[in-house]
Amino acid sequence: MFKRKLLTALALIAAPLIGQAIEEPAYEVQRRIDKIELRQYAPYVVAEVLVTGPADKAGNLAFPILAGYIFGKNKGERKFAMTAPVTTTPVKLEMTAPVTQTATPAGYLVQFVLPKGVTLDSAPEPIDSRVKLREVPGNRVAAIIYSGFWSEANEAEHLGQLKAALQSAGLAWTGEPVLSRYDPPWTPWFMRRNEIWLSIP
Repeated sequence: MFKRKLLTALALIAAPLIGQAIEEPAYEVQRRIDKIELRQYAPYVVAEVLVTGPADKAGNLAFPILAGYIFGKNKGERKFAMTAPVTTTPVKLEMTAPVTQTATPAGYLVQFVLPKGVTLDSAPEPIDSRVKLREVPGNRVAAIIYSGFWSEANEAEHLGQLKAALQSAGLAWTGEPVLSRYDPPWTPWFMRRNEIWLSIP
């Protein structure tokens, strides 16, 4: 009973904060396979930074760098509204010797999506040289949606479900999985929206 009341109270506290509309990149759901959505995304522009370190630290390392850019640390001191999602993708470094060694993580690419209407030409130049601007071309992804705090086990479980669903449907994917997070850090675990994306050719 106490646990139920606590969860209800947390939900009531968090609802006004996460109920506000937060802009996301435009996409169309083309097909659903159980809990999986096949989406076609329109092009959008991101601010991104490559950070090194373990997966559980990547977001915390990247956030102040990218937040600085969108909150005015740019040439022109232009400020942008926060959007969603914040994406994290492992970046691999190919090992050349010995040849039997597999690719190892070189870091994580963390991206903030810039608001609709912002182009590479109109986006202000970052002051921090670690921040790069890039247009993500229109692409097709398979996405699985789930809740909870981040953990390797939670991510691995849902990535496994996503791959299994695609294999059952006879669909291939390319590239590394993209972890997409939509909520501020104070959001209760049971109200969080997390997604994993895989690119579909």
